[in-house]
Parts: sequence; C-alpha cells; structure tokens
Amino acid sequence: MNTDKPGPDRPERLKWHPAFLQALQLELIEYKNSLQFKYEYQLTAEPLRVDLLIIKKPPGLTIDKNIARIFRSDNILEFKSPEDYLSVKDFLKVYAYACLYAAITPETELSGVTLTLVEQRHPRDLISYLTGERNYRVEETGPGIYTVNGDYLPIQIIETKRLPAGENLWLKLLTNDLESGAARDILEGRKEAAREAPLSAYLDVLMRANPEAFMEAWNMANGKRTFEEVFTEAGIIPQWIERGIEQGETKVARNLLAKGWAVEEVAETTELPIEKVRSLAVD
Repeated sequence: MNTDKPGPDRPERLKWHPAFLQALQLELIEYKNSLQFKYEYQLTAEPLRVDLLIIKKPPGLTIDKNIARIFRSDNILEFKSPEDYLSVKDFLKVYAYACLYAAITPETELSGVTLTLVEQRHPRDLISYLTGERNYRVEETGPGIYTVNGDYLPIQIIETKRLPAGENLWLKLLTNDLESGAARDILEGRKEAAREAPLSAYLDVLMRANPEAFMEAWNMANGKRTFEEVFTEAGIIPQWIERGIEQGETKVARNLLAKGWAVEEVAETTELPIEKVRSLAVD
C-alpha cells in the first residue's frame, strides 16, 4: 500500500518552489533581459540540484534591488517553504554545492559565486551557528535581509515575512497565512504582473494554501462567487479542483462558519450540500 498518496489524513504537499521561482522573476523583472534563471539546476550526473541558479549577464551589471545587491555572476539560492526552516545542515549543503558548482562549471570562479538562503521565519538557529561556531558577523542590512560577513563567499539570509511589501510584494506574500487584504493585493496586481513574467504556479500555490483569504478578497470586490469561480476568474484552474475540490470547500466552510456566517450563506458560497454545512456547524 502506498502511504505517500494524498488523502484526508495526508493532504497533498504544496509545490512552493515553482512559486518561489516566479516570485523571484517578478521581484527582478527590471533585469529580466540580463538574468538567466535555472530552476533546480543539476550539478552532476547524479541528482544533486540547487533550488535556483541565477546567472547575471553581463557579470558586471549592478542590480539596484535589496534582495540582489550581493549578486555576482553566478548566484545560488536555497528556498524553504512556509512549513520548513533553514537548518545548519542546509547551510553546509548549499555551501558545498557552491564549491562544487565552481569546480565543475567551465569559466566559473568561486569568487563569482554568491549564496542566498530564503525562508519565512526568523533564522535564529542558523544565525546563532554562524556567529557562534563560525565567528561570522551577521548584520541586518535591510528589513528581513541579513548579510553574513567573514566568509570568502558573499552570503545573505532573507526572512521573507519582514521584507517591505512596497519593494518585495511577491516574496513577502509567498506564505500560507495570507489575510484577505494581501490576497486582494495579489488579485489586483496579477494581470499586469502576468504580462511581464509567468504567474500561474505562484497563484496556484497561494490559492491552494490560502483559499478562504482569496474567497473573502474576491467576494468583497465582486460579490458572492463560488469556490471554483474565484479560481477560474483569477486566470487559473488548478488540477486539484478536479481531483477533490470538496476538501478545500470544507476547509473554507469551517472558516466561514467560525466567522459567524449563516449556514445557508456558507452552502451557497461553497456549493456544499446544506446538510453537509449543518454537520460542520455542529462539529
């Protein structure tokens, strides 16, 4: 029996990394003609991959963007989803990958490689390791951006929840605890952003992780919509709707009931049978 398949007791694991790639492309959209993004770049014939490799062309280009000021010619990024965190072993692994990348890539020097480690929460344990055991100096050079000094490689750690929304909207909102106001910002900016860079994976994972926030945002702006209409009108129809939309609707129904919505209103919005909604109300 395959216990890795998603189900009621084992929900499908969200694919955050494609969304991270698209968030980075949107954050650095002004430099899209000078940056080459290589997602899950394979280092060797064996499955050794970095989350994201960004190659700067020309190497001497100056990027005036808070998250990319340390970039040199070849930039390795490690991303942790909201459910995960950066550990000391993650740092050691990515550092080793940087050295290996420089060793096996023609015309690439280690002096041209940078490391960026990205997570949502505060990297307390990793910073403690870097300052304590490594004797590095870690300085917060901007909201949510920690520059690591003392190593040959330029290294930075990005805490996405502390990034300024005005400068890093796409990375900051790559989370599983969005409020309806943030979801509204994404919905309002999606069409213009999609003209500049891919957005489907980003929207898909955020809507799957925050269904009630997007429903509230959409309904406040456009009146009541069904669960599927919200996704369709946003420009995507995720495969998970076809595989089992009722699980998502049930989650939304529970949240709406907790907010004081009437059973009839919840049933109309989620398109769940009213008997099902009544049973959720008494759980």
